[in-house]
Amino acid sequence: MDAATVWTGVLQIATVVLILALLYRPLGDWIARVYTASKDWRVERGMYRLVGVDPRSEQTWQAYLRGVLAFSAVGVLLVYALQRFQAVLPYSLGLPAVPEGLAFNTAVSFVTNTNWQSYSPELTMGYTVQLAGLAVQNFVSAAVGIAVAVTLVRGFARRGSATIGNFWVDLTRGVTRLLLPLAVVSAIALVIAGVVQNVNGFVDVGTVAGGTQSIPGGPVASQEAIKLLGTNGGGFFNANSAHPFENPTPWSNVLEILLILAIPVALPRAFGRMVHDDRQGYAILAVMSTIAIVSIAAVTWLESLALGTAPHLAGAAMEGKEVRYGIWGSTLFTGATTLTSTGAVNSMHDSYTALGGMIPMSNMMLGEVAPGGVGSGLYGMLVLAVIAVFVGGLLVGRTPEYLGKKIGPTQIKLASLYILVTPALVLAGTALSFGIPAIRADMESTSIWNPGVHGLGEVLYAFTSAANNNGSAFAGLTANTPWLNTALGVAMLLGRFLPIVLVLALAGSLAAQAPVPSTAGTLPTHRPQFVGLLAVVAVVITALTYFPVLTLGPLAEGLV
Repeated sequence: MDAATVWTGVLQIATVVLILALLYRPLGDWIARVYTASKDWRVERGMYRLVGVDPRSEQTWQAYLRGVLAFSAVGVLLVYALQRFQAVLPYSLGLPAVPEGLAFNTAVSFVTNTNWQSYSPELTMGYTVQLAGLAVQNFVSAAVGIAVAVTLVRGFARRGSATIGNFWVDLTRGVTRLLLPLAVVSAIALVIAGVVQNVNGFVDVGTVAGGTQSIPGGPVASQEAIKLLGTNGGGFFNANSAHPFENPTPWSNVLEILLILAIPVALPRAFGRMVHDDRQGYAILAVMSTIAIVSIAAVTWLESLALGTAPHLAGAAMEGKEVRYGIWGSTLFTGATTLTSTGAVNSMHDSYTALGGMIPMSNMMLGEVAPGGVGSGLYGMLVLAVIAVFVGGLLVGRTPEYLGKKIGPTQIKLASLYILVTPALVLAGTALSFGIPAIRADMESTSIWNPGVHGLGEVLYAFTSAANNNGSAFAGLTANTPWLNTALGVAMLLGRFLPIVLVLALAGSLAAQAPVPSTAGTLPTHRPQFVGLLAVVAVVITALTYFPVLTLGPLAEGLV
């Protein structure tokens, strides 16, 4: 790799890091104020009256959970209905109704903040479905994730409380005060960068070869903004952020990476402010940053080595990557999207080298906590912190404590169940796809284009992406089949809401506790020792869970 390429890549990374550092405090402080302010905006009060909510009334964790589940269930039904009635909706572009199985999968996908797409968006979804269904869910599913994270933070911050907040207030504020204003500004920036924003439909143009080609348009920039800010990831076009109408230049590529990372990186600051100890936020950020740096460096190095016969002969592993971004711009985007729960892609992960493609898969297997999706990354890391202080307490022979709260049997059981949910879904889904003869025959004849070890990797990646609510895919897998539409839809639902149940129960148990005074034997959770312990716990849990199946897929392929 020549020196100019390296310096360009380093400059991109330095730009992203510098801007995120500048945003960390002001954005994190604003997020903390959003969820702690005592006054409601006028528009918010109008919305509360409309739905019959008392914003001053707080909820137990069980009531909060009922709100999350009821709101999400209604969202699934509405998005499903919009797709099924698409043919009679305005701005349908003449597209037919979406088939039942695909409509179910897509509705579940966007409500769970996964945005897995088993279809070509520009050939399947009209503008009304895109805007009224998918874009709306991009806002509210992200707001739900942040709300759940805030409840866990409140659990640590409150003392002897039976309540953890009001779901409807947290949801509304997340949209009106955080996501919507940022999305408006970001959409304008994307339009300036060259992203398309119109309602032109398909335009036929003449080609240089004398033929005609239909060029799609659409309100892309407005949906692209919240797709990235909310770590959603669903593309307006099938090529997603590799499409020049979604991501036209290297400059827009850096901007989109910043939008993906801005809120997840700022949330540790909000956590520190809400528990009245900024050092705790810096400690969580340090763990996230360490894992992210190692991951992005690893995938960039592995792709730069051009391992494999074809990349070696070509002189670079550029298959599936856009020339305008190069390896560094592609791997930085890949790291940002799979370390969060975004799922957007500007290169095809299926075309990465075997070991290079294992890194984004491993990022998701880590639980997407570095920095993770909006909300889900923070609450995932805090659950791991509970495990870490428990391990630390065992090492020093003391009752584990975190932020003045005892970590007892109830808390460790909830945390343990949390970290077992997604591995169980991933491994069970992959095993069933190959273990049931009829399903295996369908997978081999219809879904898997690359039989053998790589085909196993594609299926493993799909269930990892679905269960972790990421949404990216190894592109060689045809997922629009009855089995995968159903199985991946179930994995998305359970992978989203079972952890939320456990997190809210954990928040309730912590909020009810009285504070425990710190003593000389209390494990400090803001020092480098704890940062190292937490990072090791995150990696070891993943390694013990997933290493056996990785040896059958990408490791076997890469080491042959």
